[in-house]
Amino acid sequence: MDFPKALKLAELAEMLNCEFRGDAEHLTYGFNEIHRVRPGDLVFVDHPKYYATALQSNATTVIINQEVEVPAGKGLLISSDPFRDFNLLTRKFFPFSASNNMIDPSAEIGENTIIQPGVFIGPGVKIGKNCLIHSNVSIYHNCEIGDNVIIHANTVIGSDAFYYKKRPETFEALLSGGIVKIEDDVQIGASCTLDRGVSAVTHIGKGTRIDNSVHIGHDTIIGKKCLFASQVGIAGCSTIEDEVTLWGQVGVSSNITIGTKAVVLAQSGVSKSLAGGKTYFGYPAEEARKKYREMASIRLLPQIIERIELNED
Repeated sequence: MDFPKALKLAELAEMLNCEFRGDAEHLTYGFNEIHRVRPGDLVFVDHPKYYATALQSNATTVIINQEVEVPAGKGLLISSDPFRDFNLLTRKFFPFSASNNMIDPSAEIGENTIIQPGVFIGPGVKIGKNCLIHSNVSIYHNCEIGDNVIIHANTVIGSDAFYYKKRPETFEALLSGGIVKIEDDVQIGASCTLDRGVSAVTHIGKGTRIDNSVHIGHDTIIGKKCLFASQVGIAGCSTIEDEVTLWGQVGVSSNITIGTKAVVLAQSGVSKSLAGGKTYFGYPAEEARKKYREMASIRLLPQIIERIELNED
């Protein structure tokens, strides 16, 4: 997400009460978590395992808990707790917005859009024309919905990311300052949950169809004309390209890509990126024909073992 204005490295250090390394006039334009970081952004890192990833990323500025050499063109903020300080920036620039109304007065709702009883629409929400929002849907603050969108009962748009740091006494949440953006002509079933981005956008592409009881994690990007059957679960920061079909109970791991026009068959588990234009099955998901041959071979094993034993006798 972008800061209201570019901030100097020295300004950020003062804001976070920490030291900096690099040019005091060095500018930062926004901030993101590592999977969605852009040139000009700030990112945090608090574990040596990920130092190189953060320092070599597109990030312009890095909050880090270790003295390291400053990479060319970057600025560093030396923090005793980068996770805490990243949350401080979210709380300052993209805070939670409370509402005392079922439909907040600041929400923008397009003409011919139907809002059924019991719907909650939070501050700053934008809903386009000719939409149908069924009963008991909750659309949290600042989320954006295009034209001709249908959302069925009890769905939640914009819930917080499932992203935690383990502390000695508890799990501390990484605050969610992003939004959910739903493009035109999308249909979402009943009892679905779409998490907002941590510091960017969870995006649903034009013409996508989502069945009942589907979960889409934070900062996930869904392409155009995708088709997701019931009980699909997609972890955060994944990219699902255009015209992908995920059948019932498919699980998708975080930070992977499924290519255009891929099909993943029911109850499969996607643990790594998949190329487009192919059909996949199983866990871990592999090309379906290959997986079926493997399963057929496994069924023959008892016969093969029996023959070996007979020959040995």
